Amino acid sequence: MKEKILQKFGEVFGDTTGVKTYFAPGRVNLIGEHTDYNGGHVFPCALTIGTYGVARQRADRKLRFYSMNFEHLGVLESSLDGLKPEKDADWTNYPKGVMWAFEKRGMEIPYGMDLMLFGNIPNGSGLSSSASVEVLTGFILRDMFGFDVTNQDLALIGQYSENNFNGVNCGIMDQFAIAMGKKDHAIFLDTADLSFEYAPIQLEGAKIVIACSNKKRGLGDSKYNERRSECETALAEIQEVVGIKSLGDLTEEQFEQYKTAVKDDVRRKRAKHAVYENQRTIKAVAALKANDIEQFGQLMNASHVSLRDDYEVTGIELDTLVEEAWKIDGVIGSRMTGAGFGGCTVSIVKTDAIDSFIEKVGAEYLKKIGYAADFYVVEIGDGPSVI
Repeated sequence: MKEKILQKFGEVFGDTTGVKTYFAPGRVNLIGEHTDYNGGHVFPCALTIGTYGVARQRADRKLRFYSMNFEHLGVLESSLDGLKPEKDADWTNYPKGVMWAFEKRGMEIPYGMDLMLFGNIPNGSGLSSSASVEVLTGFILRDMFGFDVTNQDLALIGQYSENNFNGVNCGIMDQFAIAMGKKDHAIFLDTADLSFEYAPIQLEGAKIVIACSNKKRGLGDSKYNERRSECETALAEIQEVVGIKSLGDLTEEQFEQYKTAVKDDVRRKRAKHAVYENQRTIKAVAALKANDIEQFGQLMNASHVSLRDDYEVTGIELDTLVEEAWKIDGVIGSRMTGAGFGGCTVSIVKTDAIDSFIEKVGAEYLKKIGYAADFYVVEIGDGPSVI
């Protein structure tokens, strides 16, 4: 991979003198969906697929970007002076947003760069290609200019840039999972205070399989911000009767006690998902620690049902992938992952059932939806690195 991207950099930018090569992973969330902006727990892990970057410092303020995933766009040029989001800038708004966020934190970037990216995360899949690009950019800036920032800072800077430069009101989970990834571990993260622990994922005789629906979606124009707003309103209504900071503070019993404070049925369902999903995540990690993978799988299944019925973010594509997965012997658990409205499902599948799982779920999906899904058997990897 390294040779391939270095060769391409030389073709696009003339030579490879003075370059360095970097990698930041994608992520998948095993359970805990739409809880990260509701003060709840999430349980993501970094993957061994992600975004590769080749970067070289320039002697001027110019920025030159090239993506091997969007070769038709050619080299997109910009400048460190007057960084702002522009429609014509396309994907480069993500690295530019991180540069802007660094400068907002008082870290002046002295020189521009030539930057080429290649991602082997399926585009629009919900495996966090945008957060991967953000963390990668921050990692490159730290390495290139010696900024004093931790990996956790890189996650927060990435989230800040996506919220404020790109206008997507995302939570912290994606950037955190990518920046803090650890091989063969998932991250049990409390998004209310960013306390976390690494939990080893030992799936003896089973693997994580991602199914990409190939339904394209954009987070900014999806219902994501609408769901977030519904939860914020529900929280404000519940806060009138009980002193909590976030929906993640409530147990299921407390939610049932106070739910009548939420005036609207739809908002009540949204809040119910946030509360119950948070508790499912806590139980799922406890099950994993007790080596009860079957219980973990049942909680994954229940998570999908809640995302389908209470949060209403699944859609026919994701529901088809999950419901067909549930029919297969050897599937321990399956659910949608990511924001929803397209994107991916994550399943834990016994190794000897993987071929049959891909064949049967793939065939039923094609028959019902009219186009094919893609399947990836993935490994859990580390955070960003120089390669």
